[in-house]
Amino acid sequence: MGSNQSSEKLYCNRFLDGNGPPSLVQQANAEVNGIYKVLSGTQPPGQMTWVILHRDLPGHPIDNTLQINYIFPGGIQTDKHPHPGQPYAGLRLCAYLPDSRDGRRVLKLLDKAFNTELLFSVVTNNEGQDVVTTASIPLKTQAEGGIKVDGYPDPDYLKNVRKILKDKGIE
Repeated sequence: MGSNQSSEKLYCNRFLDGNGPPSLVQQANAEVNGIYKVLSGTQPPGQMTWVILHRDLPGHPIDNTLQINYIFPGGIQTDKHPHPGQPYAGLRLCAYLPDSRDGRRVLKLLDKAFNTELLFSVVTNNEGQDVVTTASIPLKTQAEGGIKVDGYPDPDYLKNVRKILKDKGIE
């Protein structure tokens, strides 16, 4: 680099002046349209565990059942909830997946969504009480009974929940 060359013409000077490409962190967080995506939800503190039940779900006759247990004790709302400083009621909930390759894949995605606080939220119910409830990701809370009661059989559930999770950045 000779001293007679203009700094505007030097390729490397654009990077030194901050006019280069985005940083690796910016690239990793960027969506296709260039808007930065931050994964965080409004889920209160809770616990997610799972066990294998040695029985099948309707529509999955050769697979055992994964029972996912969610436990949220009652607590005090934070700034990310509807009424900060006020109490909310806890929740105990079981959800079900077939113990298959696709079911295990969805279990991992649900675990990731739980850890990024996207599965549950605190809301005010019809009686005016603040409670923990599921957010916008559907869970199968009944082993049987069909789609009308959030149960099985539901041949499209695993595919649909994977798409919803993907749309929320969970892959």
